[in-house]
Order: sequence, then structure tokens, then C-alpha cells
Amino acid sequence: MIPFGAIDDEIRDARDRARRRDQLMRQRATLLTQIDEVSGVLADLERQLAKEDRDVAKLEQGGFAGFLAGLTGNKEERLARERAEAVAARQRVGGQRSRLEWLSGDLRTTDQSLGELGNPHHELEVLLARKERMLVESGDPRGRELSDVAARLANVAADLREHEEARQAGVAAGQAVGYVLRHLGGARGASTWDMFSGGGFADMVEHGHLRQADEAAWHAQGALDRFSRELADIGVAAAPQLPKVDTRWFADVFFDNIITDAIKHQRIARTGEAVREVAEWVGGMVSELSARCGHLAREQESLARRREELLSS
Repeated sequence: MIPFGAIDDEIRDARDRARRRDQLMRQRATLLTQIDEVSGVLADLERQLAKEDRDVAKLEQGGFAGFLAGLTGNKEERLARERAEAVAARQRVGGQRSRLEWLSGDLRTTDQSLGELGNPHHELEVLLARKERMLVESGDPRGRELSDVAARLANVAADLREHEEARQAGVAAGQAVGYVLRHLGGARGASTWDMFSGGGFADMVEHGHLRQADEAAWHAQGALDRFSRELADIGVAAAPQLPKVDTRWFADVFFDNIITDAIKHQRIARTGEAVREVAEWVGGMVSELSARCGHLAREQESLARRREELLSS
């Protein structure tokens, strides 16, 4: 029987230090937020103090402001008020500077403590891996389960990585298809305007949107192709295709009338509906992938907890 007492003590110590490090990291994040907030407040107060000092100096030195105050007979009263406001502003600045110094001191102390702790998470993982090998090599019943858990963890980690890559590709494809939809929507709006009011300007706007939609569609199709490849990696066969965006000008140039305008409008609308169907499909797939990623992440966490339980027993 292999004695595990010594390594178990090391594991407990590393775990305690890892928890302490997590606590200090949370405190550090809070301190950084507070320092940013106080720095912003201090900058505003320093600007206000500079203004108050300038106002006092103008009244003390005379000049136009002092001249006007003298004419109204309230120069001394106004000077006293400005001095009081400057004193109050200086006190607020001093208070915030002190607060910033305290926070900065706390941050230095926290960083020093973190430095003294080192990297206990890495140490803990090394210790757990060492005990895992000891259990497996010793023939301990826990070793067999640990081997099974390790294999399942590796598979889940690989699945999670592949599903997350597919999800990210889907998000990118959805954004690209959405860009096509926005330009088609602009073209449809311009087409409606063209049908009821006519004019070359409406045609220019419409075709400008169509050209941009066509260019965006090529980029979007590339993103969809990448999404398809990522889906294939996780066993999903799909080949989404965007419809062609018609950017022809000849009808507007030679046959510009209400009939051709209506035909163009319908064509743009049909293209938009087809693109919207692709966008909805992408959105649905991304939602399914997000759910699957969540499930795999929870399974990974559960297996990791079971591994640690076995190694801590």
C-alpha cells in the first residue's frame, strides 16, 4: 500500500493557497475599478479647482472682472465667496487624493501577497496529476475510475473546443448575412420610393445598396462556407447558399416605368426573403451550438469535480 499522507497534505496546502489567490484576484479587480473611478473624479475636481483658483486670482488682481464687481459694490463679497469655493474644492481634491493613495497602497499590498503565493493553481494541478499516476500505478480501485474520468475529460474537452469553434464561425456568418440583409432592406426602401416618386436619384440609391449587398454577399458566402466546414467537424452536414443579388441596370436605363419598377421591387423582396431564411437557419444553428457548448462545459466541470474528489479521498 502506497502512503498518500504526505502528498495529501501538499494538495490541501496548495488548494488553500489557490483559494486565497482567487480571493486576492477578486479584490484586485475591485481595487482597479475603484482606482479608475477615483482617478476620474479626481481629474474633474482638479479641473474645477483650477477654475476656482483662476476666478479668485482675477478678482484679486483686478482686471475686467474685478472692475465690474467694484462697480456693483460687491467685490469683497464675491471675492470671499470665490475663496470659500476654492477652499472647498481644494478640500475635495485633497480627500480624493488621499483616497487614491489608500487604494494604491492596498493594490501594492495585494500584488505583494499575490507574488508571495506564486502559482498555486499550477502546483495543485501538478500534485493532482502526480497522485493520479500513483493511484493508477498502485492498482488502487480509484485508479481505474481516474483513468476512465481522464479519458472522458479528454473527449469532452475536444468536443467542447470543436463545438465552440463552430459556434464562433456561426456567429461570424450570421453577422455577415445580416450585413447583406441591411443593404437589401435599403435597396427595397429605395425601390418603394422609386415606384411612387420615380427619378434617377432613387435609382442611384437603390443600385448603390444592391452593389453593396452583392459585395457583402460574396463575403457572407465565404463565412457560410467556413461555418459549413466547422459543422462538418462535429458531424453536421450543411451547405447553405445565398441567392444571387441582381444588380443589372439595363431595365432602369431603357425601360424605366411603373411595371419594371414593380418587377425590380418584387425581385429585391424575394432575394431578401431568401437571405432572411438563411439568416434564420444560421441563428437557429448558433442557438443549438450554444446550448451544446453549455452542456459540454457542465459535463466537463462535473468530470473535473469527480476527478478532484477521487484525488482528495
